[in-house]
Amino acid sequence: MFLKLILSFFLLATTACSLFETRSEVPRKEVKDWNPNKNTESSSPRKRLALLPFLDKKSSHPTEFKESARRALMLDLNRTGEIIAMSADEFNLDLSKKTADGTYDMKELVKQTRDSGVAAFLTGQIVDVRVESKAGQIGIVRKLKTGIEVDVLVKVSSIRGGKDIFNTVKTVRLEDENVRVAERVDTDRFIKANPDLIKTMIKDAFLEFTKQIIASLDRITWEGRIAAVQGDRIFLNVGRISGLQVGDLLKVSEAGDDIYDPDSGIHIGKSPGRLKGTLEVISYFGTDGSIAVVHSGAGFKENDKVEIY
Repeated sequence: MFLKLILSFFLLATTACSLFETRSEVPRKEVKDWNPNKNTESSSPRKRLALLPFLDKKSSHPTEFKESARRALMLDLNRTGEIIAMSADEFNLDLSKKTADGTYDMKELVKQTRDSGVAAFLTGQIVDVRVESKAGQIGIVRKLKTGIEVDVLVKVSSIRGGKDIFNTVKTVRLEDENVRVAERVDTDRFIKANPDLIKTMIKDAFLEFTKQIIASLDRITWEGRIAAVQGDRIFLNVGRISGLQVGDLLKVSEAGDDIYDPDSGIHIGKSPGRLKGTLEVISYFGTDGSIAVVHSGAGFKENDKVEIY
């Protein structure tokens, strides 16, 4: 009996030590950095999308609602690694000209950025915010089922002609059940009382567009421009961030002539320019530029168009 007690004590002590040693391990935390602009060797050139300041159809919501949504969408688009989303603020655009429906005049913006390397503009707009409730009343207290709906619009317009390649409105709805003293639901008062909730809903509504925005840009051919020619070195306005790799071959053609619709006067695009030859990328410069040398052909000059060979 005494021997059994000793053995039992020994086993218990061993188990306790084992448990103590396991629990004494220090938790390990791992932190990794990632770069949204990093490209792999196999990545293809990425198109540049400029996000214009978001609009508010009713002009009744705080500016922070729009800017928070634009920043979030720009970050989400860049995280995909498939395009370069950038703020249109970088181009010092004159955004004062608007169309009859209050949106940006794409014809004017295309003129200002035609040779910037941007493939398309993105316009975001808060269309409407609605709050409604359905109540089951018991005396003066009602059980409310409050529904909040947010309508947002995203439009992607190609620089070539200013034509829309994507134009869609999404509605996001949130329902909440609670008990409260009977009161009339007023949308404006609700928004003022719950600004963080509405701001988050608007932001999340715009984030629902990410995949469709990426897909819409497949309709546009990637291209860059010759920024300068200095001796045997040719500087391009696209580089590492855009996805070009050292050794890539690019075909070069003249920019072509601007073609306008004879009835509306809207810029349709440029006529195909004469093929001049090819360039080979040899290095990078600046934030997103590259340096190339002549691979074949001659007569290259500033503003000539470059495309993947």
